[in-house]
Amino acid sequence: MDETYIRVRGKWIYLYRAVDKAGNTLDFMLSERRNRPAASRFFAKALSSNGIPGKIVIDKSGADAAGIREVNKILNPFGYPTKIQTVRSKF
Repeated sequence: MDETYIRVRGKWIYLYRAVDKAGNTLDFMLSERRNRPAASRFFAKALSSNGIPGKIVIDKSGADAAGIREVNKILNPFGYPTKIQTVRSKF
């Protein structure tokens, strides 16, 4: 999971991106904000189209961690046996 700030048509927005181990882009989303609701929307979108991983690597963003916690709360009532593990990395 990665996010960066880019300029699109003269406007600065966040690009959320999910990549696999090989570096291939699995899914992406553009958002005006970098907060918990935006991260939750991205995780829901990425997980619905690519399945649920055992581990997600994120940076120090509190929004990403909050988004994964929100997804774990949603998965729990549906009987998903384990929570998605998060690993923090600078790179």
